Amino acid sequence: MARILVIEDEQDLQKILDYNLRKAGHDVSQALRGSDGLEQARQSRPDLILLDLMLPDLQGTEICKLLKSSAETKDIPVIMLTAKGEEIDRVLGFELGVEDYVVKPFSVRELILRIQAVLRRAEPSLDQAIIHFGCLRIDPEAHRAWVDDEEARLTLTEFRLLLTLYERRNRVQTRITLLEDVWGMNAESETRTVDTHVKRLREKLGRAESFVETVRGVGYRFVENPQETKA
Repeated sequence: MARILVIEDEQDLQKILDYNLRKAGHDVSQALRGSDGLEQARQSRPDLILLDLMLPDLQGTEICKLLKSSAETKDIPVIMLTAKGEEIDRVLGFELGVEDYVVKPFSVRELILRIQAVLRRAEPSLDQAIIHFGCLRIDPEAHRAWVDDEEARLTLTEFRLLLTLYERRNRVQTRITLLEDVWGMNAESETRTVDTHVKRLREKLGRAESFVETVRGVGYRFVENPQETKA
C-alpha cells in the first residue's frame, strides 16, 4: 500500500481516481488546488503524487519545480496528468523531474500499472552498501550522493540515472536503454530527455562530471576507473 496524493481540479476525475486507487489498496488524499496540494505534500510526505498540469491557481510545472527544489519533497515521485500530449510538453515534464507523464483521457488500469512501476523504481535497495568511487560517494539506500564530501542535490530521476550508469560502468548505455531502465519508457522520440538529464547530472556532479562520458552517436558510459579522469 502506498500513500498517494492526487492534485487534480476535476472533481469527477478525483472521484474515479479515489475509488480505483483505494480499490488497488492505496491510501488516497486529495487537493483541488495546487497551493493546497503543495502544502499537503510538505506536511504528509506522500509516497507518490499524481499532479495535474492545468490547475486553477498554480501550474503543475510550478508545483513540480517547488517540490523538486526542496530537500523535504525532492524524492517524492511525481506522475504528471495532462491533456497535452505533444512531445515538447512531455520533454518539459521530464526536465522538471517527473517520473512519468500520462495524457488524458487515460485508462485507469494503465495508470495504476504505471504507479506500481514508479513505486517499484523508487524503493531503496537495502542490501547495497555506500559506494566510494574516487571523489564520488553514493548512498543507494538514502538516494544521496556527495562529491568531495559536498552533497550533490539530485532529483530522484537524476539519482537513478547516476546509479544505473555507475552499476554498468565501462559499458556504453544507449539512450533507448536508459529510457527503458531509468524512466520505464519505450519511445525513441523521447531521447532528448536523456540528454537533458545527463547535462543536469554533470552540472551537479562538479569535479566528478568527467566520470560520465559521451560516446558520440551511441549514448553514455561511466568510466571504469576514477583515475582515468582529470582531477
